Amino acid sequence: MATALPSRRHLGPRFGSKQIFLPNFTLTLLRTPFLPPTFASFIVPLNLTKIDVRDYIFHAYGVEVLTVRSFVHQQKVRQDKPNASRPQARKWFRPRAIKKMTIEMERPFVWPDEPDNYEPWDKVKFDQVEEAAQAERDRLGPQAAEKPSGHRESIAEQARRLSTGKARWSHQWEDVGEPVEVEKDLPMS
Repeated sequence: MATALPSRRHLGPRFGSKQIFLPNFTLTLLRTPFLPPTFASFIVPLNLTKIDVRDYIFHAYGVEVLTVRSFVHQQKVRQDKPNASRPQARKWFRPRAIKKMTIEMERPFVWPDEPDNYEPWDKVKFDQVEEAAQAERDRLGPQAAEKPSGHRESIAEQARRLSTGKARWSHQWEDVGEPVEVEKDLPMS
């Protein structure tokens, strides 16, 4: 007599055997408005497998994962290492790759709306600091010499106003007093 085998759906999901009590990795949930609510996308460490992600999501959040897709994104090759104290020419460096995983969940997940008021997080100050840091990077970066400075732009604007006749040329001299002979009382030895 043949016995009917239960379907895989009734047996439950198949998981990996790795037990994780306090994980030493970080899953970064990405805001992806173009994906349906049953999909979620994460940035994960390079050594994390699909089975690890499926197992972690199920045991941490109680959400069954139906499918997992992974993608390793190679970074662009850059000249010299970032934050090097002395940049070196012809030294090439490729930053570490980024691994992204997209999962399909059994239940939908909808992101909460973005807050209207960012005052508790001091976003205005954060944006000012970020803007100042970007200006400093632009000023000290390798392409800084190629960009015209603000002083150069002001000289060009003055020349434009003079050539169109909107301004008149006038030279201004500073009166520093009587001329002084500097080498008059030097002893010659």
